[in-house]
Amino acid sequence: MTSPSNKRALVAARSPVQGLPRRQLSFIPVFAQSVAAVAPSGGAAVVPVLVISTAGGGGALAAFVCAAVVILLVSACLRPMAQRMASVGGIYSYTARGLGPTAAVPTGWSAIVGYATVGMAGLLAVGTYLSHIAVTSGLARGTPPGAIVAVTIVAATVATLVMIRGIRISAWITLLVECVSIGLVGALLILLLVTSTSSDAPVAAAMSWDGNAQSMALSVMVAVSAFVGFETSTTLSGEARQPFLTVPRVIRWTPIAAGALYLIAVPVQAIALADTPEAVRDSATPLVALLVSEGSTGLSAILDLGIAASFFACTLASVNALVRVLFCMGREGVAPAGLGHTHPRFQTPAYAIAASMLVITAVPIVILLAGVSPDQGLRMFLTLAACGYIGSYITGCLSAPLLLRRIGESTPAVWVLGVLTTSILLFLVVNAVVFAIQDGVVLIAVYAVLMAGAVFYTLMLRRLAPHRLESVGIYDETQRTDLLPTVPFR
Repeated sequence: MTSPSNKRALVAARSPVQGLPRRQLSFIPVFAQSVAAVAPSGGAAVVPVLVISTAGGGGALAAFVCAAVVILLVSACLRPMAQRMASVGGIYSYTARGLGPTAAVPTGWSAIVGYATVGMAGLLAVGTYLSHIAVTSGLARGTPPGAIVAVTIVAATVATLVMIRGIRISAWITLLVECVSIGLVGALLILLLVTSTSSDAPVAAAMSWDGNAQSMALSVMVAVSAFVGFETSTTLSGEARQPFLTVPRVIRWTPIAAGALYLIAVPVQAIALADTPEAVRDSATPLVALLVSEGSTGLSAILDLGIAASFFACTLASVNALVRVLFCMGREGVAPAGLGHTHPRFQTPAYAIAASMLVITAVPIVILLAGVSPDQGLRMFLTLAACGYIGSYITGCLSAPLLLRRIGESTPAVWVLGVLTTSILLFLVVNAVVFAIQDGVVLIAVYAVLMAGAVFYTLMLRRLAPHRLESVGIYDETQRTDLLPTVPFR
């Protein structure tokens, strides 16, 4: 594949994304990026209960199995593109090469909405769960919004400094934090399993089924939201050592690793919460509420710490992906040019990081000061994030067969896979929209307004600055320094 501005050159004198450190990250930190963006330990402590409450233990288990299959299909669609493009923009750039720039800009904006709102949810969760430790340990009777705001600001400052300092440091810190979080949450799940199965807790609760076909489809959609972010490693393609090998492996194994944790968490929580009071089951943090109700304040504080750590790592990973999409847009001219600049020493998109973190920190604080509870804020941000991610997955899956056809590598299997996965995602989205309209949920409308703005902006670019739109789709091209000295180039 060649650059749109230099179609005849097989080797570029300068990469369009030059400024970012090239070929620095091994498999482990790239894998940590995707795992942290999924936040499996935080998701395992929060999302399964939402599904269990509507589908029962058996229904939730089936929903997570179906969600894992759907995400693996999405992964299979993205891998062929990851094997051929070192795309710093991820799905945004894939879509530009498959469906064209007119579809790519709204896709990129949808991904930005997903990454940004997950970052907001992550910071809010860090503030909420760390502040909650003081409550469960008896140091405070309640959690004032001011305490959550203060912890949120501190967490945002630390995250900003880490990301500006460098992707290698950010990736390794993300790995360390997520490993600690998974260890803490996993140990508590095992403890719950042992205590539940040895007590009078009804094991049959793990196999109960509730709801109907529509609610099951909605449960699958909620379960899918627990996997989103697995593809964020694609935005590190230019910085990975062996991008065409490392990134496809990461987006294959991340959903499998997360799915394994979820399939353990679902039946454990279904059994443990079966005979608990309604106030515990309806809590935004039912596992914490369960431990507190049983007098295990120390364990509940450990769980709070593990969930907070997972969401902090999720914020780092999500914003790392977000700023690289903005970096590409800045280089292409469809976003302010300053976003495409890198720090002269640390080689990070520092301007994009600073601008993004200002917004990502300010919005949760404004929400809290406006009187919205932390639980409501988390649900709002995570719902919008699911919309943003899945919107980008739809166009990304549809782009795969078209991109391969453009380079002469299309096969019937690729077309079947792309059309099938896109159809499944559309079905889940349409069902969720119908359900949301029936319940009067307005967040779907918020996402629709954001996307309408992105489409309008794209059409204005097409009319007033078509040359900028034509530049969309840059990626890390092969440079002369990548070749052996004995290899000729033209």
